Amino acid sequence: MATELVPGDEDGDLPLANRDVSLVDLLDRLLAGGVVLTGDLTLAIADVDLVHISLRALITSVRPDVPSPWER
Repeated sequence: MATELVPGDEDGDLPLANRDVSLVDLLDRLLAGGVVLTGDLTLAIADVDLVHISLRALITSVRPDVPSPWER
């Protein structure tokens, strides 16, 4: 799936909603700035909550100029 140029958008001035963007380009733009995913999962039987899980994740690209917080 390739990106197609929209007539009159040689400089990339149109919003993304008016353009075709490949999945790779979209992921590259999202991961360059970072993405935060959050969610809640509840397992219930007969209206009795048995398990509640809160999920939070930060996903970002790895860059060599930014040191890892796990390495010292």
